[in-house]
Amino acid sequence: MAAWTREELDAIAAADELELASARADGALRKPVTMWVVRRGDDLYVRSVNGRESSWFRGAQIRRETRIQAGGVEKDVGLVETDELDDELDAAYRTKYRRYAAGIIDRITSPGARAAALRLVPR
Repeated sequence: MAAWTREELDAIAAADELELASARADGALRKPVTMWVVRRGDDLYVRSVNGRESSWFRGAQIRRETRIQAGGVEKDVGLVETDELDDELDAAYRTKYRRYAAGIIDRITSPGARAAALRLVPR
């Protein structure tokens, strides 16, 4: 299994936004979506602010593969659903994005967004 380099982790975690282009059933990449990314230890996470019913999240469930771009890093990654770190990820989002209005932070830490958390795993 591939691992993130320290440089990749630092660069992606420092980026405000991440571009994620999930793979279609035939392997072609979908149009990228912009999202927030947080780091917890040596792992990176994204959430669907609109929950599991958002079109990008449903599309990502087909192959669970994507290409990301953030902080000068472009990488193919796998997507692993997780609900084990909900409170920790909430704290990470609140800390990293605290300059945004509380209503925006409330959306990314809502039960719906928490139910659509994905760990990014290098391929």
